Amino acid sequence: MSKVIAKQIDHILRGDKFLRHKKNAKGSTAIYSRNHPTAKFVRVVVDSGIDLTSGKASNQIGIKLVYINRQKGWRVITTEIFATAKKLASTIKAQEAAEKFVKSCKFCKAKKFKAKTGNTVCANACWTAWAGKKKAGAKKKKSSQKVTASTVKKAAKNPRRKAPRKSSQKKGQKNLQRFTQEILPGDLVTIEKHEGTKLLQDLTGSILGIVQHVSKLGSVKTVWTANSVDLPEWLLPTHNAYVADSIPSYRFKVLSRTVEWVKVA
Repeated sequence: MSKVIAKQIDHILRGDKFLRHKKNAKGSTAIYSRNHPTAKFVRVVVDSGIDLTSGKASNQIGIKLVYINRQKGWRVITTEIFATAKKLASTIKAQEAAEKFVKSCKFCKAKKFKAKTGNTVCANACWTAWAGKKKAGAKKKKSSQKVTASTVKKAAKNPRRKAPRKSSQKKGQKNLQRFTQEILPGDLVTIEKHEGTKLLQDLTGSILGIVQHVSKLGSVKTVWTANSVDLPEWLLPTHNAYVADSIPSYRFKVLSRTVEWVKVA
């Protein structure tokens, strides 16, 4: 059965003008790739999951975008997302759409990628050329700050008094409104910043993700393919519902379908 699936995957990819690589330097599965339909120097890369020796297919197919830099090196510019043979074509389209959310270098216009250091840098590494000149012409400045024993004693004698805080969390808690939204696996999503029911910021064009799984309790697992504002992962939404309180937070916005937030009675 897995060989039949492997033939289906190969047929889908070749029908979409993907070329099969002769070798896989990082694994034992067949790699396919082709040019992005609109973006220059960007390729769509598919790890088919087809074993090069046995010809059998695994359950996961990985799709990602890479940028080919000046040295012909491939730099991964989106998070790799996984799909089955049935959802392969739609997942490829979703990854292609993620390209416009990837940051570009303001100097050479190349796409940026996350380096091993964790920093997001230019795929052409153009900053290495002018960084050396800047360092050579810059003057070294040293600054020091002395903390005397007297200042430490003064700080100890006069600690800042903190005003007592009155807890207001319980007050009005029963009146908070709760909203929910239908989110399905495969949905293309972004996020919105809100305070209660008031929309503060629409992050369409800056953050993009694809929903992988939605639990019965409403927990949403999402693969975020683009995050050009570098929003910390712990701030990204993980549920298909929210409570309209006075604390600014983030909620989902579905791009692939027209879906509205519904008030829960």
